[in-house]
Amino acid sequence: MSTVAETTIEADPKVPVIRISRDFDGTPEQLFRAHTDPALYAQWVGPDAMETRILEWDARAGGGWRYVAGRDGEEYGFRGCFHEVRPDRIVQTFTFEGQPDDVALETLWFEDLGNGRCRLRVQSLVDSFEGRDAWLASGMETGVNEGYAKLDRMLVDGTL
Repeated sequence: MSTVAETTIEADPKVPVIRISRDFDGTPEQLFRAHTDPALYAQWVGPDAMETRILEWDARAGGGWRYVAGRDGEEYGFRGCFHEVRPDRIVQTFTFEGQPDDVALETLWFEDLGNGRCRLRVQSLVDSFEGRDAWLASGMETGVNEGYAKLDRMLVDGTL
């Protein structure tokens, strides 16, 4: 049933928020697993040219996470805390270790569209418009789109 999926990435004009939405040919349960199982997460997150190593992963309320993405001998660390982890929603913090003062509060929703399809919605609240705009200018869109394309392939090939 595979369809061409489009990711929308929007900056809110009134608050420093980035909103992402994308439909997948997968169930909410599959998308939830892709976001909570560290071995699965490492396979799809980020740009194609990066390899991800999970260093810490405790996907439960109060748990933490940390991973390093690398390419060509350079590594970039990311970390955060899970505040809520339930089948329809994850709330977590997200920090790029290269900018440790810029912490985002992220909420992810897994919306059942029926017929084995799911809409993933993500909202990232940062502390300033400048911080939000820096994230948008950082190449985030490439990482999001390439990562979601890998997630699509995992849904098709039965990895999820």
